[in-house]
Amino acid sequence: MKRKRLHITNRIKGIAGCILLAAGFALLFISRLSQEFAHWYSTKVYPVWVGTTGRLMNLFPFSVSEVFLYIMIVIILLSAGVLIIKEVRRKAGKKEACSWGMGLFLLAAFLFFLYVLNCGVNYQRESFSESSGLQVENYTAGDLKEVCQWLTLKVNETSSEVERDQDGVMVLDIPMEKYAAEAMRGLGEDYPELAGYYPRPKGLLVPRILSIQNLTGVYSPFTVEANYNSGMIDYNIPFTACHELSHLRGFMQEEEANFIAYLACSRSDNVQFRYSGNLLRWIYCMSVLHTVDYDAWEEVRQTLAPEVEPDLAANREYWARYDGAVAEVSNKVNDTYLKANGQDDGVKSYDRMVDLIVAYYLKVIIRRQEFATMQSIGLMVGGVATDVRFSLKQITRKSGIGMMRRRNGDVSCQSEIRRRGSGRKRKIRI
Repeated sequence: MKRKRLHITNRIKGIAGCILLAAGFALLFISRLSQEFAHWYSTKVYPVWVGTTGRLMNLFPFSVSEVFLYIMIVIILLSAGVLIIKEVRRKAGKKEACSWGMGLFLLAAFLFFLYVLNCGVNYQRESFSESSGLQVENYTAGDLKEVCQWLTLKVNETSSEVERDQDGVMVLDIPMEKYAAEAMRGLGEDYPELAGYYPRPKGLLVPRILSIQNLTGVYSPFTVEANYNSGMIDYNIPFTACHELSHLRGFMQEEEANFIAYLACSRSDNVQFRYSGNLLRWIYCMSVLHTVDYDAWEEVRQTLAPEVEPDLAANREYWARYDGAVAEVSNKVNDTYLKANGQDDGVKSYDRMVDLIVAYYLKVIIRRQEFATMQSIGLMVGGVATDVRFSLKQITRKSGIGMMRRRNGDVSCQSEIRRRGSGRKRKIRI
């Protein structure tokens, strides 16, 4: 009788697992066939999960996904150990082993279905650049140099205003989680696609599990949580938190999540957020400039304020401790994951934020400066103001704006940039 019940239970587990897998693959298939469906799902259905599951998880001061991971590992190992002991003592047969295996199958199928609901379909939605009207175009090395010079000024302006420790390294002395959610909500006032509920981002209890993979953050589709590496150098944390929160609005493309994080940080009322956003985008852009025009990079690099150097040195030292085989394997896994989800550039997609920043600078910042100059010399005439908006919707209303491997060509700074495998990050060297 017991064996018969066990057989029925195993069949139920198997059928339930197959249904979840089939439903998940069906949603992925439909989303790839129809961007309209993916966009509808991301803007109408997915926010329901964020508003319910996200609010529930927000009640816990710790990362539920992290704790769940540890508990799941312990339970799997203990149950496997008990099964092995019973097998040795001949108190368990094939039915019990099959039941254990079917339990794992059902768990995996359930997690896969959650991934599809809260992440997988969103990869196929309309991009942020499309919805905001920011179109990336070809640009020259000279354009990139100009952008890097502009960013260097932005970094220098905020570098002397942040709190620093005795070694000159920036320290966060604010309730970061609160400011991150506020920064994203503020961005949502100008971008309806970013409006909505934002739970607080959470630092991991054991950040080492991310550090050894060269990750600065991870979005958990299983609990709808934005997690960040709480052990890394502080200047990375505000940018990382906003990056992870952008995934809760359905924007999974890494370069766009980076750009959204940059917008949120740069528009924040808090100087530490602005410094974080300025420095991270400077690192990204300078890394590309180093590749395409070393002389230009060297010229711009010499103008960086000395107050910034301790942050870059501390960051470089921190990540150097975690270089190794685990990071390399993690990078390859993330590269495969990104390509499987339609990001053909894989981990290189993180660098595409530079394209968006250059486009923003050329289409918005330059025009804004020209407009301000026209005002100052009294040449403003009716209708000129409307030209400043371009097609970038409301981006000019206010000022400011889930794995990758580090680059060669050390500039004396090494930063982490997200790398995703559900929302991950990685470090980069310039």
